[in-house]
Amino acid sequence: MKILVCISNVPDTTSKINFTDGDTKFDTNGVQFVINPNDEFGLTRAMWFKEKQGATVHIATVGDASVEPTMRKALAIGADEGIRINAVPTDGFFVAEQLASVVKDGAYDLVIAGRESIDYNGGMVPGILATLTGMNFINTCINLEVEGDTATAMREIDGGKEKVQTQLPLVIGGQKGLVEESDLKIPNMRGIMMARKKALNVVEPIGAVKATVDNKFEKPAPKGTVKLVDSADELIALLHNEAKVI
Repeated sequence: MKILVCISNVPDTTSKINFTDGDTKFDTNGVQFVINPNDEFGLTRAMWFKEKQGATVHIATVGDASVEPTMRKALAIGADEGIRINAVPTDGFFVAEQLASVVKDGAYDLVIAGRESIDYNGGMVPGILATLTGMNFINTCINLEVEGDTATAMREIDGGKEKVQTQLPLVIGGQKGLVEESDLKIPNMRGIMMARKKALNVVEPIGAVKATVDNKFEKPAPKGTVKLVDSADELIALLHNEAKVI
């Protein structure tokens, strides 16, 4: 089985976020970038298929040279080969088109993408990618087993879980639950040294449509002051007279 794991290079959630040029561009100065958590769950599951079923695992990222440290970490975790599409991602549709080209050229059986990235939270790339490649698609995937050409998955739905079965080739949108957090792999020294020798191929982007434009970014409004109350009567009065919610 040949697997492609789509990796997104995202800011660590502990990083302080700022914008420049009149709040039209993201300021990367001083920001630590990491593998998108949903993608890391997918990568770890791909490593299970590699260890248990002898699968070949490639990773792919859309980005300039600045994303390569994140890709090297994924290679150190155990991926066999990396593919960097040499373009700055503009929106989810652009990213999906670039990844679709890689998927078609590589003839992958299984494509594992994160349900969404934690930077823009668009949640659109896996579904668009499946449509562009004509592959089956399972989103919000929290468990995946593959036997021959048959994939059995558990997906999260409103109010519960759903077990589904489909055929390869397949795209999944993975998330927390695909593996346990305790199963996430931390690169060891041997993996880091081996990652330096693994192929990280750079390919030029295909012509693609930029479907959206970011006009301006805005930080969440600061939290307001907190008013402490001593009794239920005072709370009810405030909710009625000030908040106007009762």
